[in-house]
Amino acid sequence: MDSPTSSKNLFEMIAPKQAFLLGLVAAVLVLGTAGFIILGGCMLSGKCELGAGSGKGYAIAPDVAAPTGEPVPTGAIPEVTSDDWIRGDKNAPVTMIEYSDFECPFCGRFAPTVDQIMKEYSGKVRLVFRHFPLSFHPEAEPAAEAAECAGEQGKFFEYHDVLFADQTKLSAAYYPQVAAQLGLNASKFKACIDSDRALEKIRAQAAAGGSAGVTGTPGSFIIDAEGNATPIKGALPYASVKAAIDAALAN
Repeated sequence: MDSPTSSKNLFEMIAPKQAFLLGLVAAVLVLGTAGFIILGGCMLSGKCELGAGSGKGYAIAPDVAAPTGEPVPTGAIPEVTSDDWIRGDKNAPVTMIEYSDFECPFCGRFAPTVDQIMKEYSGKVRLVFRHFPLSFHPEAEPAAEAAECAGEQGKFFEYHDVLFADQTKLSAAYYPQVAAQLGLNASKFKACIDSDRALEKIRAQAAAGGSAGVTGTPGSFIIDAEGNATPIKGALPYASVKAAIDAALAN
């Protein structure tokens, strides 16, 4: 025969306050475990996209903190050379260096802002595009390589524009199609892709960007004629970038 106490469950055998605390601890453990499982699945799938607290997009590189809006180091920003892809007047007083990733959705959203800047500040701002392919974007580096190969035939920014116009199409099969669309020599384009000769430049730019303080994409700098640099972290709206450019022009 069961004794009177044996039919009671654990919560009936302890004081109400202790029962509450025990239940609270159990709930926290359950929620924590569920969160860990969800986060783990997200990271393993490579599809985690993090955004800045301001609500403006910023794809974060692995193993770094999310952007806080605080200034990033700019002393290590590589100088602009003939090896860079430059859009606009090469002698413009203000330089905008953009470290970007062709697969990053936030970079895609930022592209129209950059286009508006180049239109509104014609002759005053030059754009320098540099590669910063993120490891969890499988098509970022291949797309960058394809754009570099298009650049060998004088069509880097034309290719750049097509890739950002529809990022859902990025694939090995798509890159030759874009080359054909732009009238590139197919055999030269394929030879460039097969050689992997552009990868050294792409990876070097990404490493240099990281040394300059870039932790995600898009990561940009507005640099005035004196070399003073203002970081632009994320896909900020036109008004925010305009304010930084106006300040640079006033210096």
